[in-house]
Amino acid sequence: KKERRNFIAGARKNEFSAEVADQIFELIEPFAGYAFNKAHAVSYALIAYQTAYLKSHYPVEYLAALFIAFTDHSEKIATAVTECRRLNISVLPPDINRSRTDFVIEKPVDGTDAIRFGLVAVKNVGAGAIESIIQERDEGGDYKSIEDLCRRADLGSINKRVMESLIKAGALDCLGERGTLLTNVASILSLAQREQKLKETGQSTMFDLWGEKVNVPMPSLAMVDAEISTKDKLSWEKELLGVYLSEHPFSPFVARAAAENTTLCGRIDVDMEGQTVAVAGMVDSVRNLVTRDGKPFASVVLEDLDGKIEVMVWSRDYTATQEFLQEGNILRIDGKVKLDRSGRVQLVCGKVEYYQMEETGSGEGVAAPLPGIVTPVVKEARTDVVPVKTQKLVIRMKQTSDKASDVANLHKINNILRDFPGYDEVNLMVDNEKKVFNLRLAGMRVDYCPELHRRLVEIIGEDGVGLETKDG
Repeated sequence: KKERRNFIAGARKNEFSAEVADQIFELIEPFAGYAFNKAHAVSYALIAYQTAYLKSHYPVEYLAALFIAFTDHSEKIATAVTECRRLNISVLPPDINRSRTDFVIEKPVDGTDAIRFGLVAVKNVGAGAIESIIQERDEGGDYKSIEDLCRRADLGSINKRVMESLIKAGALDCLGERGTLLTNVASILSLAQREQKLKETGQSTMFDLWGEKVNVPMPSLAMVDAEISTKDKLSWEKELLGVYLSEHPFSPFVARAAAENTTLCGRIDVDMEGQTVAVAGMVDSVRNLVTRDGKPFASVVLEDLDGKIEVMVWSRDYTATQEFLQEGNILRIDGKVKLDRSGRVQLVCGKVEYYQMEETGSGEGVAAPLPGIVTPVVKEARTDVVPVKTQKLVIRMKQTSDKASDVANLHKINNILRDFPGYDEVNLMVDNEKKVFNLRLAGMRVDYCPELHRRLVEIIGEDGVGLETKDG
């Protein structure tokens, strides 16, 4: 009241009537509830203009920065990926040989800019766990195999959970099949720990005898093959990356949906209020709720390749449709377009049914898109060919004054051993006259035969090749 009296008194001095002054004050008074001064408004307007300018003229750079800013927010990452697809900007999956810690811009073979997922964007993976891996890759080049990764990189800070997350997210796809690596993750970590211990004791550098690194016979992993379903792969991507990258689970159904003229989820807008439409998509999330009088209902988010829409399943239809309302289900829903209290578009459910693939021309049905986890098919390792007796091949190599020749011979031995895979152990010894370096290649197995013996003798002589028999 005091402010009103002072305002009116000041206005009358400027020849405003008390009535006009009172009307002006009534217009100003609500503004006091949220006063936004000009300096603040100008600053926000400037930021909005700069943001719009950057997105318009540098869309790839802008969205890459957006990814980095919201690395820990999976929902915003998913929204940004959707925007990239709308702008025809490729988003590439995490890759142990391509990704950095954060999101980066990359030029694929077609020359167009793309955004590569950062490794820290994978759930359960922290910067400390992968910095040493990236550093070794920058210094020594791409990792050629899972064994190469175990030997070169310091995996001491990577536990089973981190390794499984990297594999499930596809970051190690360049080193092996996702299902196989996941099934053998314990063996992979065991090899990494063994290689790390060798480094710490100096044994892993024993072949650096001539002042340079030499490729030596690399212990290999005898891994059990395993297959995974596309459903599992996509489920892992959604869980660990917040978005489907390989493909969308609804992709196989797009052709049928288009032929049946179903409405795309992202195309339903306020202009369609009151219309009855049919939509087909995947259930992204379900919230089971209760009305004030205790009756159950549900809020379901349905998504296709174009977007998402909220579907309200009210009490009268809830019981009949509850079995359909499970995350991952592919459904067709008929309903009426409504607006909620805030003006957002919703779909009020009227009819629900499973949306399954049609049978092929041969009469064989394609797998139905119903929920459930598919257990990986594990191929059993062969046991009928493992010999009762195993042998150990002992190779003795002497260092000479000809450095180049010694290095070349070591490369030749490595290549020869790889030409004869089998079940016999290999022990490689290097004598530099001061010390004998003895390396038992635990992961290397060969098939000892006269031809292997002959080829090794050509390089290091008869005295350099020996054979020991042991119980297997």
